[in-house]
Amino acid sequence: MTLTFLNLVVVRGVLVGLLQGSTDVYKSRFAGDIIITNLPKKNYIENSPSIIEIAGNLPWVDKLTYRYVEGASAEANYKTRIDFTEEPDTTAGSVVGINPALEDAATHISNTVVEGRYLTDNDAEGILIGANMLKKYLDIEAPGLTLLENVAIGDKVRLTIGENRKEFVVLGFLQSKVDQIDFRMFILDTTFRNLAGRGDYNVDEIALVLKEGADEQVVKEALMASGVGEYARVQTWFESLPKFLLDIQNTFGLLGNVVGSIGLVVASITIFIVIFVNAITRKKYIGILKGIGIDKTAIEFAYVLQAFFYASVGVLAGMVIVWGFLVPFVAAHPIKFPFSDGILVAEVPNTIVRAVLLIIATLIAGYIPARIVVKQNTLDAILGRK
Repeated sequence: MTLTFLNLVVVRGVLVGLLQGSTDVYKSRFAGDIIITNLPKKNYIENSPSIIEIAGNLPWVDKLTYRYVEGASAEANYKTRIDFTEEPDTTAGSVVGINPALEDAATHISNTVVEGRYLTDNDAEGILIGANMLKKYLDIEAPGLTLLENVAIGDKVRLTIGENRKEFVVLGFLQSKVDQIDFRMFILDTTFRNLAGRGDYNVDEIALVLKEGADEQVVKEALMASGVGEYARVQTWFESLPKFLLDIQNTFGLLGNVVGSIGLVVASITIFIVIFVNAITRKKYIGILKGIGIDKTAIEFAYVLQAFFYASVGVLAGMVIVWGFLVPFVAAHPIKFPFSDGILVAEVPNTIVRAVLLIIATLIAGYIPARIVVKQNTLDAILGRK
């Protein structure tokens, strides 16, 4: 019964936790609690300095970071390529201008550096490259996908934004398992403005990290009431999640429920067999009990009580294992999936619902075989006749 309960809870918990790990990293490393971006038909957030000031002065906001974003390409072998009939070692994606201190304070992006080091305010010619723009981290072939193949820490790459080009030294590689980081390149915001010709200080993304206990919806409404919605799109981190991620999360939750339902059926069959075998082997004693006047309902209740005991002890043991060991252990040592660091999700309400369902199924499975045996003729039961 303990293993059956763990099957009900853990399988779904791992499936849901796989995507939960992705959404947690998306929030902590990119979006914060509130993400402000440009309106659909705008190239940037207009009136950005005022919006940053409004957001920074809200009493609920703990930390804030802003980003400039432009499409760009990077070339690695432009100095060593001799045969110009060969394809250049290039990649294309987004380049992001950040304030290193503000960004790291809000999203702790420096923790995603897997090689090299993080940007500092003095790295005017330094660049960080996301892992999904490098062949050694994303070794796949896809139409239209170009990845840098021969780049190491300390190498130079030539970054092109529009008609402007500049050489940068590769300082580090980032791997967060969030596309908004791993498919981007990062440089200083001051360098970005000069290279992209963005002297108006209008940014493309503003991420807000709220103080503990602050309500995201309240902060969003406060920003909208301040007129921010006229110049930018304001979303909570959950509202900004990519639709495909939500679809996969719902799909995995459904799969977890299906697997759990199968486990519930297996548990019912198992307890049916256990009680049935127990009742058959004690058929003679059941006949004697009936013969001396014990009500058959009391005998049936005794076997139902036995089934309840098995289920309740199994569920309690399972809960101790799940919340006392598995959940904290997996939280401290996430499961390393290719696209996320999975955790074990075992919400109290859902776990209790599964425990109740298991107990109910067990009671029914315990009653049926007891009822079958008790209905047998008393004399036949005592004499062992079929």
